[in-house]
Amino acid sequence: MKTAEIKRRFLAHFEANGHTVVPSAPLPAIDDPNLLFINAGMVQFVPFFLGQRTPPYQRAVSVQKCIRTPDIDEVGKTSRHGTFFQMNGNFSFGDYFKADAIRLAWELSTKPVDKGGFGLDPERVWATVYLDDDEAFEMWRATGVPAERIVRRGKKDNWWHMGIPGPGGTCSELFYDRGPEYGKEGGPEVDEDRYMEFWNLVFMQYEITDVKSKENFTIVSDLPKKNIDTGMGLERVASILQGVDNLYEIDEVKPILARAAELAGKEYGAHSGHEAGLSHPDDVRLRVIADHVRTALMLIGDGVTPSNEGRGYVLRRIMRRAIRAMRLLGWQGATFPELLPVARDCMAPSYPELAEEFGRISTYAYAEEEAFLATLRAGTTILDTAITETKKSGGAKLSGAQAFQLHDTYGFPIDLTLEIASEQGLDVDQDGFRRLMADQRSRAKADAAARKTGHADLSAYRSVLEDGGPVQFTGYAEVSRESRVRALLGSGGASVAAAGEGDYVELVLDTTPFYAEGGGQQADTGLINVGGGQVEVVDVQQPLPGLIVHKARVVRGEVRAGEAGFAEIDVTRRKAISRSHTATHLVHQTMRAFLGESATQAGSLNAPGRLRFDFNTPGAVSPAVLHDVEQQVNEVLLRDLEVHAFITSQEEARRLGAMALFGEKYGDEVRVVEVGDYARELCGGTHVARSGQLGLVKILNESSIGAGVRRVEALVGIDAFGFLAKEHLLVSRLAELFRVPGDQVAERVEQTVTALRDAEKELEKMRAQLVLGGAGALAAQARDLRGVAYVGTEAPEGAATNDVRTLAQEIRGKIDAGRPAVVAVAARSNGKASLIVAINGTAKSRGLSAADLVKGALSGRGGGNADLAQGGGVPADQVNVLLAAVEKAVGEAV
Repeated sequence: MKTAEIKRRFLAHFEANGHTVVPSAPLPAIDDPNLLFINAGMVQFVPFFLGQRTPPYQRAVSVQKCIRTPDIDEVGKTSRHGTFFQMNGNFSFGDYFKADAIRLAWELSTKPVDKGGFGLDPERVWATVYLDDDEAFEMWRATGVPAERIVRRGKKDNWWHMGIPGPGGTCSELFYDRGPEYGKEGGPEVDEDRYMEFWNLVFMQYEITDVKSKENFTIVSDLPKKNIDTGMGLERVASILQGVDNLYEIDEVKPILARAAELAGKEYGAHSGHEAGLSHPDDVRLRVIADHVRTALMLIGDGVTPSNEGRGYVLRRIMRRAIRAMRLLGWQGATFPELLPVARDCMAPSYPELAEEFGRISTYAYAEEEAFLATLRAGTTILDTAITETKKSGGAKLSGAQAFQLHDTYGFPIDLTLEIASEQGLDVDQDGFRRLMADQRSRAKADAAARKTGHADLSAYRSVLEDGGPVQFTGYAEVSRESRVRALLGSGGASVAAAGEGDYVELVLDTTPFYAEGGGQQADTGLINVGGGQVEVVDVQQPLPGLIVHKARVVRGEVRAGEAGFAEIDVTRRKAISRSHTATHLVHQTMRAFLGESATQAGSLNAPGRLRFDFNTPGAVSPAVLHDVEQQVNEVLLRDLEVHAFITSQEEARRLGAMALFGEKYGDEVRVVEVGDYARELCGGTHVARSGQLGLVKILNESSIGAGVRRVEALVGIDAFGFLAKEHLLVSRLAELFRVPGDQVAERVEQTVTALRDAEKELEKMRAQLVLGGAGALAAQARDLRGVAYVGTEAPEGAATNDVRTLAQEIRGKIDAGRPAVVAVAARSNGKASLIVAINGTAKSRGLSAADLVKGALSGRGGGNADLAQGGGVPADQVNVLLAAVEKAVGEAV
């Protein structure tokens, strides 16, 4: 039975029993700060289990894509370890409990295939229950499972939790006896490879905290309702139903493995027994490749792109392990172009979007491999040298400094250094490496903090925040207000009582209309009048959450802490920035419309009259698409849509389809900004009231700023009009010069540029002919230096290096080959002199070398070989000196 069919039957069985089919959540666990990836089917339902949200259904069923990476180093070494897997799950939120969960699992497992079940032999199914769970024991007995096939087990096996604080409870597992050829009799307690687990029913009754290990945790309380979370490992069931030994031989994996083996010229066959043959390194590498290629496909399909942090680093690591495993098997070609399409064909029956979006997926994957191969070439050479030197010196460990240099300078991942060193019998000083990495991160954080706080002591900010609480921001509704100076901070963050004219100071107000830099939006500037003094605000930052600090210069009088003041922002600047911020939302939404949902924001800058928008996409955006994006954005401006901001819950924001920035953390309440019915995004920035107030958006350019990240820059409002006005004047002037209509200027300019290039090529040919035209005459005039034909000449000034080199070779070729010949050609260009020497084979047999002659004339500089060498870099007036030096050296050498 194919894996996709197993999935279909599972969903159909539970849908027929009142369960709502819920699609798989994307692999990145964006809503859970504790997880990089969804690692179990129940993760997306955790708020329902904890009573934090009311589920829209009482019963649910899903097939969830999952990734677990803690055992990544074990992948391939056993028949069961893998990173990507699929969890078939059925869930009850206080509706049914143990009895129905057991009944439904038993029915699907043992129901005949022709009636929609899996057709497992009931006489070969074993059940396990928690030690004192008599209730579950009796329920299994009631299904017909004999007591001798129901095993009681402890917390290690029959308690389930996520590994982090959250819901959990006792569980009951189903095992299938694959037969005596797979191991010893006696049930799962004796041999969990012969008796393969395929279903885990979790009776979720408790909230778990203080998780130290699988067996060591604390039960906080009973959950409000008794819930059910059952998980059937799809790959495990596929292995059983397809009659194969392990997950690497199921229909979704084996074709990848087989193709990898074919490319590497290796043989791979099924092994009987859970460990037979698995120690062979080729078998292990093939399994690593099959698992990791499939995992990479699924991750990129769900929007993860390779990077040096978080999810992106996990993806990068597994891709690099697959690539290197293929090279260790002897395959020197590209790995992913050969294997990723195979993985797509395996998985597309279950996930059609992988085929639909394969262009995007493959672009990211192939680009990452190309970049890694360059890194591998450079890093492996350095690492091999370090390993050789360590072994020669009798050492057994690479230093942390060596590992750090490979990582920091060459981009060589530490895990790869560890693997290669281990293969060579060496350890790596990982503690030393981690110390150097920590030092680097500390320096980076200090630099970032300095940009935000000017190296001020954060303890001073904390004290201000603790004394007065968060500063209230009122800038959404007003641009000026009365307030009170809560604190004044001088240089280094020290608290001061007063500041006079010319002093730079940081002010904290009780309330402020000034927007602190954040979310890509630049800070407000403006004035604050305090008592008889006035300060000019040049920057506003939020060094601690809730604390808004105004960086300012006293321009008149004196300001004192505790005094009342009047704060007023620069309204013209605020409006210009707000236009840019709203324009960024429109560009973001429109890019996603044209490039797909994966074109998510990766960074932005909203400044007066201009914006910079960074977004994820695998390749360059064509000029035609940029034109269409710009046009559509400006059509939205013409519609003059209302821009509306409101506060709501995260749940409601998601329901409304509001875009959230990947990696950003949001509170329970979020601010949503809508531009009519066109764009909806979580945002804390300031915006215009209507889209028509933007006036115009003009995209200037698009470029790459990193692997898979592009940047567009644009002008907004009067700045965009000004740019177009300048362009109009330029086009008008060019039209006048070329005497053509404005719409023909581009074509005429292109024709002119082409003509100029053609003329330059002709000029180049004429120069070369001029340089080479005298080769025959110069050869005929060769002087005799003690039996050696010698030609020393200067090329026409400005001659190209290639032409000078060709001239020397031409002259040499026109001298009788039986006669020793040395040709020296000097040239002047850009105030410098260069020298090229060419000699023939007969001269070499006399002991002459072109390289030695050049280095002798240039005091050791220059390079080449015995036949042809060159050098330069001396002042142009040294041409004759160089030729004389070569002539003298030839005379002395023979």
